[in-house]
Amino acid sequence: MAVRHFALAALLGLTLAACEEDRYRGSARHNIPIPSATYTLMSEKGMSKSQPIVIRSYKKESEVEVWKKRGDGKYALLKTFPMCRWSGQLGPKVREGDRMAPEGFYAISPAQMNPNSSFYVSFNMGYPNAYDRSHGRTGAHLMVHGACSSAGCYSMTDDQIGELYALVREAQNGGQKAVQMQAFPFRMTPENLAKHRLDPNIAFWKNLKEGSDYFEVAKDEPSVSVAGGRYAFNRDGTQIDTSITQALAEKRQQDEIQVAALVSKGTPAIKLIYDDGDQHSSFKRMLAQSGADSMNKSVAWGSRDVGISRVDSLIGPRVVVLDDKGRTKATVRAESADNEAVLAAVSSAQQQPEVEAKPAVAVAAAPAKPAAQPARATSDAATQVAKVSPGAATAAPIQTAAAEPSQPSFYQRALSFVPLLGSGSSESKEPAPVVSVVPETPQTVTAPLPPRRASTLRTSQLQPDASYASQPVAR
Repeated sequence: MAVRHFALAALLGLTLAACEEDRYRGSARHNIPIPSATYTLMSEKGMSKSQPIVIRSYKKESEVEVWKKRGDGKYALLKTFPMCRWSGQLGPKVREGDRMAPEGFYAISPAQMNPNSSFYVSFNMGYPNAYDRSHGRTGAHLMVHGACSSAGCYSMTDDQIGELYALVREAQNGGQKAVQMQAFPFRMTPENLAKHRLDPNIAFWKNLKEGSDYFEVAKDEPSVSVAGGRYAFNRDGTQIDTSITQALAEKRQQDEIQVAALVSKGTPAIKLIYDDGDQHSSFKRMLAQSGADSMNKSVAWGSRDVGISRVDSLIGPRVVVLDDKGRTKATVRAESADNEAVLAAVSSAQQQPEVEAKPAVAVAAAPAKPAAQPARATSDAATQVAKVSPGAATAAPIQTAAAEPSQPSFYQRALSFVPLLGSGSSESKEPAPVVSVVPETPQTVTAPLPPRRASTLRTSQLQPDASYASQPVAR
């Protein structure tokens, strides 16, 4: 009898497990639940599942934030997700196939939710919106999805996108017509603005900052429109409290003062050039420890098996140091996009002999691989790879040679860049030398993608186009 009861219990457990699996993998993926831990967090912060949300993404930091409205009508940060993969460079998407993930203000309506995605579940950002179309930009079906693989999208793990999807769905079910997504190149801090002050995209980024500032001061989403080829915020006639208007003016003034102070103290003007996007440092540690195949099985368990995109490109960006006219003074490889690593790389470049300044090149995609790889050398390098440890930076010079060297594997490079999990000590061993190809003049490569349908700009106050819901795509 005891054996029979045990067998029945085991069968029941297997049946429930199968049903649980179907909830996530099968046709009922649109019913993915919000995790219980997130429910607890919402309760602690005075939020409910049906209240509106705002999504904010940051490329350089490789993070996605979810803000949720509380009972007092103000938005508060609910959760920050580390981003598993984004592709391209800092800057807006311009054309189909450029591998760029969009930047700007977008809106996600119920029609843009796709529970049948090959990348587990996904939602369409709504690119190109009215701003993008006013500038003649092309491309469509730019998504936030799972699978940790990107060719112009923001890619999360399958568990993360399942939770994001559920949070968006419940806010829409609670009456939010469209969830606003604010996509930024980096956090709009004075430090970032000072460093990127001569980047070709700086005027566009300052326009985005106007909407970002309003959200951070008012703790409410701005209404979004387009006027004169720029984003315009809160032009819909809504009355804004004078205290918010005053606080907003004060914030902008203080930010400008801080930027000027940083510039006067010698903060370098730079441009970051990625091999092809980036990912959060937590995933780089996982990749270095487990390898691409193991990590792919862990983070993309419910997606079509596409693998982690362009693993070899997941190294630190090249830092182009600019003179006061925006011309290239030096190019150096940083270990990561973190502020400390970038500044250490710049410091190492500034210690090298000056070279003739050249105009900076705006790069929209990954650089082309040269026909002949550079070999290890010890002097007369046009570019350097910065080997950064806390408080110091040295340069590993590179010299072009005809012979092709034996390149270190991605994992050797990744391990040299990223401290292993659990290493809490501030002291670390000198990382292994890194050899990386850094063309003196970056080139532009575009990878063609299948044609996609366009959609329109939507805000929470506008009715969306329902065409996407009737014909979901595979992404």
